Amino acid sequence: MRLNGKTVLVTGGAVRIGKAICEALAAEGCNVVIHCSRSVSAAEQLALKLRAKGVKAWVVKEAIDSELDCRSLMSSAFRLAGNLDILVNNAAVFHKNRLKTVSEQKLRVEFGINLFAPILLTRLFAERAVKGAVVNLLDRRIEANDPDCLPYSLSKKSLAAFTQEAALALAPDISVNAVAPGAVLPPPGKGAQYFSDRAGTIPLKCRITPQDVAQGVVALLKLDAVTGQILFMDGGQHLLGNGV
Repeated sequence: MRLNGKTVLVTGGAVRIGKAICEALAAEGCNVVIHCSRSVSAAEQLALKLRAKGVKAWVVKEAIDSELDCRSLMSSAFRLAGNLDILVNNAAVFHKNRLKTVSEQKLRVEFGINLFAPILLTRLFAERAVKGAVVNLLDRRIEANDPDCLPYSLSKKSLAAFTQEAALALAPDISVNAVAPGAVLPPPGKGAQYFSDRAGTIPLKCRITPQDVAQGVVALLKLDAVTGQILFMDGGQHLLGNGV
């Protein structure tokens, strides 16, 4: 796909990896709909920055906790931009919950944002887009078993499976791929040392940045003959399985 002039919706696009994705796509000439649920000020500042680079940018504040929310988000995005060519399902939540402490509510929170919302948004996008592409954000944990964050890991593994199912379901008009990052940023409020202590073993001994992940998204979007693929951006960490 030639990205110049295309319009993209990035969920959770105001901060962290989502922000880097918005910036990378704008650098390719994409107009960007920045979705946020809380970070409105950051989203507005990012939109100003992107407009200064010569592309169009809009902000949509919307929860994605239900099908009604997802429908409202997609309707707003199409109304503001006029059309969408690309959907990037980046928004996610992460909580540490082991099997002994998991509850129905904790499962609903993790699966709601990390799995159900991307599925529903992809369906709603496909109903309106004539041609296009979807990129899902996963996690290198899909190749491992992490008992410390059971609901999160399961939600991302399910999203990986959905990526391949949707790639077949939406071909030939819409491609569906995914990027699976490794450790990129420390949790909010935590510093570099916390990150370094918990990042695990990285075979390439490199630091993965949000910009690396964003370039993975860009690369997949440019490959017209690729669908149903998962690109790991983790310095080879997923090759170690559970040994991280």
